[in-house]
Amino acid sequence: MGIDGIVEESISPLEARGARISWRERWPGLLIGLLFAVAATFILTARFFSTDRVALQPNDVSPADIRAPRAHHYVSELLTEETRRSSEAAVPDVYDPPMATIRPKQVARAREVLDYISSVRYDVYASAEDRVTWIKAIPDVTLSSQAISQTLAIGDEAWLRIISEVPLVVNRAMREEIREYQLPLARRNVESMIGLQVELSDQELEVVSALSKALLQPNSFYNDEKTEAARQAARKAVEPIAVSFAEGEIIVRAGDIVDRLDVEALEQMGLHRAAWDWWQVGGSGLFVLTLTALIWLYLFSFVEEFWKRVQWPLLLALLMLVFLLLAKLVLPLHTLLPFFYPLAALAMVLGSLFDLRLATLVTLCFGLVIGYLTDGSPQIVTYGVVSALAGAYMLSGGEGFTSFVRAGGSVALASVLVLAAFRLPEHNSLDLMGILQLGGAALANGVLAASLTLLGFFLLGAIFGVTTMLQLIDIARPTHPLLKDLVLKAPGTYHHTILISNLAERAATTIGADGNLARVGSFYHDIGKTIRPHFFIENQLEGAQNPFDLLDPYTSTQIILSHVRDGLDLARKHRLPKRVQAFIPEHHGTRLVSFFHNKALEQAEGDTVVREEDFRYPGPKPQSRETAIVMLADGCEAAVRANRPSSLEELDEMVRHIISQRLVEGQLDECDLTLRDLDRTRKAFVEVLKGVHHPRIRYPEPAVAIPAQTEPAGEDE
Repeated sequence: MGIDGIVEESISPLEARGARISWRERWPGLLIGLLFAVAATFILTARFFSTDRVALQPNDVSPADIRAPRAHHYVSELLTEETRRSSEAAVPDVYDPPMATIRPKQVARAREVLDYISSVRYDVYASAEDRVTWIKAIPDVTLSSQAISQTLAIGDEAWLRIISEVPLVVNRAMREEIREYQLPLARRNVESMIGLQVELSDQELEVVSALSKALLQPNSFYNDEKTEAARQAARKAVEPIAVSFAEGEIIVRAGDIVDRLDVEALEQMGLHRAAWDWWQVGGSGLFVLTLTALIWLYLFSFVEEFWKRVQWPLLLALLMLVFLLLAKLVLPLHTLLPFFYPLAALAMVLGSLFDLRLATLVTLCFGLVIGYLTDGSPQIVTYGVVSALAGAYMLSGGEGFTSFVRAGGSVALASVLVLAAFRLPEHNSLDLMGILQLGGAALANGVLAASLTLLGFFLLGAIFGVTTMLQLIDIARPTHPLLKDLVLKAPGTYHHTILISNLAERAATTIGADGNLARVGSFYHDIGKTIRPHFFIENQLEGAQNPFDLLDPYTSTQIILSHVRDGLDLARKHRLPKRVQAFIPEHHGTRLVSFFHNKALEQAEGDTVVREEDFRYPGPKPQSRETAIVMLADGCEAAVRANRPSSLEELDEMVRHIISQRLVEGQLDECDLTLRDLDRTRKAFVEVLKGVHHPRIRYPEPAVAIPAQTEPAGEDE
């Protein structure tokens, strides 16, 4: 079945990877992730430079003068909150205006009560005790026993005057605003409102006063919502109170009793060493553990190569710890230093060593860390994340030192744009000197990020043996000793290598693999042929005797296989990166040297056993997409060179056959190529090969003989 026929049945690389990577292979990386979380928690919670700090608490006596190490200006939360509380407490309670319906209601109630008392007074069958009890039972009206006795004892004419006077007094009294707490005062003022129209006796005055006071009710009530709104408005009206210290100014004098404001000043200046807070440690630990789990879960699910070597989790953890420590030292308690924090260097290194997806995820996680360390400053978070992503995306796929210059410029430009976005709304209060300082910090951040990335590539290549872009650039030079030997000793192999590099780079770029690595790896995949170049067909002159004709199949096979061992020896001697060395054995995999194997079978006599193991390359099979592509390119180029297809269709069919053959042989089982990747690789190969091995035009013989001194005809003729 051709590739086109089965491409839709391609298994997801995520599913394939999940089946191949066991927990035994993953647990070292998971353990490194756990150790990283512990170390990161310590960094976030530890107090650095503790020798410059004091552990003073309120009510302690300062043992010495403590001076400000630098000029510092900050907003005092304590003073601001104290002033806000004072302003809030100064706001009086808010009451609603007097309700107009309460006064007539109480006047009507007064008449109802007086009518009821009149009925009690005139009840001839009731005893004195019953009358007192009935009057005491009146709802909402509280009368003393003396007032009830006076009410029952007064004469009828006097009672009639009282009945007419009480509603008038209640009406007069409740024309004024009466709040709940003002009710006692309003009752004391009732006497001044009695007898304004008729004269009453002292006994009548007492009864009218008692009844009127009992009938008074508040008509203005406390409004909780309006009071709270007024108090909040008073709080908001208080401007933040700033405190400034000049460099060298004494914050706390020797012998002074330390208060909360002094402790706040020490904390703001970074001079206070607080007791170890286990709650803070727990919160920081959960924060770090969440981010670590997010990164490791992504790697667990999507990046199989990450778990194959312990150096990858270790390298990632160390890089993040270094930049986390740098963030801890630079970001808190400073005004300008956070804008020099080179998060872009971390993103650029990760984007080049791993992939842009991991670099993006780690950058976003570090954005959260920046927010954690700067109390959620949106300007610094945006500044760091945007500039880092700009640098990583610009450096991705670049070659040479100019790519670092472009990446650094992108970091600087993104930094300036972010600063402008946050500063333009404050154009009325811009500080020219501050703007120049921030602009200089943004430009310096771009230079610093590119420089640290460049330095990091050199260090990582030397310490961890990581294959970096700079190493690939260095060993891709034609003046490299191995490539010079290849040109001089095996020119046919060199020409073959150049073709393979073009095929591999085009295909790798098409499927999203590392095109630079595929190209440079192709340069060295057959470097072992420089030891015995004349044994390989591409280095033999046409018509010359093939040396293998004089050798038996077993010896011939060992010579063929030896170019892999020779190539590895040369690569180690010249210290080629490990990922480049991998191309030498993996581009053959465990394939069978079929020509000499078949020859051995033909020459076998009697019960002689011809073992396939003696005719197979040692392997391993391709472990990466790049080495697998070089294997396919090597086979396709050799087949096309040997068979010389006469049409584009024949060329495509030949490439399709070679790829399908490697797939059926199982040579691609241990790499991450999907069938869809193989189909794209086939198309890329055909595009390159049709321009190299195009059909030749056979020209007619010239009618006149070419003079001897004429230059030889070109290759195309």
